[in-house]
Amino acid sequence: MANVKEFSVEEKLVSLVTLQKVESKLDEIRVLKGELPMEVADLEDEIQGLHSRQLRIEEEINGIAEFIQQKKEAIKEAEALIKKYEKQSENVKNNREFEAINKEIEMQQLEVKLCEKHIKDANEEISEKAVTLEKAKKAIAAKEGVLNAKKGELEKIIAATEKEETEFTQKAQGARENVEPRLLASYEKIRNNFRNGLAVVPVERDACGGCFYSIPPQKQSEIKQRKKIMVCENCGRILVDSDLVDSIEVK
Repeated sequence: MANVKEFSVEEKLVSLVTLQKVESKLDEIRVLKGELPMEVADLEDEIQGLHSRQLRIEEEINGIAEFIQQKKEAIKEAEALIKKYEKQSENVKNNREFEAINKEIEMQQLEVKLCEKHIKDANEEISEKAVTLEKAKKAIAAKEGVLNAKKGELEKIIAATEKEETEFTQKAQGARENVEPRLLASYEKIRNNFRNGLAVVPVERDACGGCFYSIPPQKQSEIKQRKKIMVCENCGRILVDSDLVDSIEVK
């Protein structure tokens, strides 16, 4: 059976302080990036939606253009029939045939007028959609300009901090391996409870370095002895002496 290494309380505290310092450095990098990663992702989604809208409008315009072409073809057919019937009217034998031909001519003339109205309405619709399309294109161009600027800014930050972030992430993983699971779970729970991510804090000026709650002298003495894990009665953060914090340097 493999031997499991037992860590002293002081060793656990050293690992916790190291982990806290490393993760605080990672927090600083995340703060430097700010909301940029989320803003970039949101802009990319928004631009994708605008492109889909642009494509839909273009498809609608193409559909209307096809409808207009169909109506133009219908006008040609109607005009051809009108000419045909006019020619036939020259050779009619009686009034009945003449009236029948005239009726056909009138029907085709009505068809021409109806098609022309459809074409007029369709052209107006195309004009409206062309305006909407132009607005969509301008919106895409504007959003892409903002996106490129934010991407450039984010890439600069990533380039400047990538190596540092990778090193700190590796150091954090190493420090985590030296903290027993139950203590690590407590550390993470406390860390997640505070926006600044501080779970391990020193006693400074007789008070908790996190919430500034006064620490009694007896408790301060116990903290300096590093014989057991001590927590702040007010905020629940893990307390360590300032000498221990100052002795650990994270580069």
